[in-house]
Amino acid sequence: MTRAQVLGFRVRAQQLDREPASGRARLRDTAVLDLGVQDTGPDGGRWALAVRGVDVSRVGEDDLVLLWTLRGAPHLYRRADLPQVAAAVAPFSDADAGKRIFDAAKSLKAAGIGYLAALDAVAAAMRSVVDRPMVKGEVSTRVSALMDEPYLRYCRSCQATHLYEQTFRLAALRAGLRLREGTSPPVLEPIPGFAPADTYPPRLDVIRAYLHLLGPATPQMVAGYLDAPVADVKRRWPQDVVEVSVDGQRRFALAADADALSAPPPTVTRLLGPFDLFLQARDRSLLVPDRDLAKSLWPVLGRPGAVLVDGEIAGAWRPRQSGNRLRVQVELWAPAPPPVRAAIGDQAERLAAYRGVQLAGVDLAG
Repeated sequence: MTRAQVLGFRVRAQQLDREPASGRARLRDTAVLDLGVQDTGPDGGRWALAVRGVDVSRVGEDDLVLLWTLRGAPHLYRRADLPQVAAAVAPFSDADAGKRIFDAAKSLKAAGIGYLAALDAVAAAMRSVVDRPMVKGEVSTRVSALMDEPYLRYCRSCQATHLYEQTFRLAALRAGLRLREGTSPPVLEPIPGFAPADTYPPRLDVIRAYLHLLGPATPQMVAGYLDAPVADVKRRWPQDVVEVSVDGQRRFALAADADALSAPPPTVTRLLGPFDLFLQARDRSLLVPDRDLAKSLWPVLGRPGAVLVDGEIAGAWRPRQSGNRLRVQVELWAPAPPPVRAAIGDQAERLAAYRGVQLAGVDLAG
């Protein structure tokens, strides 16, 4: 396979070729919701759905649920999938739990506390505290007061002692808590009638979902996305995969996707949010081979969005909103023909409509 074929496959698998806000796309057949849609920033989860053809103005509050899951990031899922999602995103093993909670693992290990047991202990404390919608800071303060020293750390920025961040986040769903959309700071609230399922369908399996949406890939790439040990991923590696070569490198794809791997990239232009799934693949050098351009797209702080043109990342964009007026600043990495520039303008109009503001203009450089 060539690099262009891989990117074209991902565009189609992620349904970025669906007409934006066409009204025909439905949540039930929107594939990225199987893996979760990261909801970070003003152009987060719902914008990611909008550029995949979902008319988000028709999506009700009870259709989606916002949870801290993979990498401790907030993700949107179908509300109907919630019990199965809770099972699918849980750590594969105690070692996996230890890797996912990062620096908290050291103090827990020194105290002889298992990592899954630690998550369950924090979840029990959270469950006892959060009986109504509560701001994250209040939850953290009250839960921290219930936990022993191995669960806590001194935070210099807060000048306070509280729970390790990843332990707190990953315990929330185990406690039956969701995030309220559109709140900053985050508000946590109980999920009525919550009970995780014992099993989940193959489409919600996080390894299979990664291979379908961001493949072909290797176990190392999947493990990097999940923050899981490579050994755990290999033990759960699907049997129905085929080996492919991507520019000479060995990778794997689901056998069911084999026929779609060679299709050419669709002709589409999209403004992707900074944390869109298309940008989350763990092979950034394939997505953006130029190192300097990659650094500009994935800085340590303040990520821009990406301009997707016919399967390629063609530039970066940033919103500049003042009151109810929005300007979109676009930097293209190479000259673009008039139809692409017009399509970028159309996407900016859609973004302004999504935000409920007026488009003041598009500043297009390059």
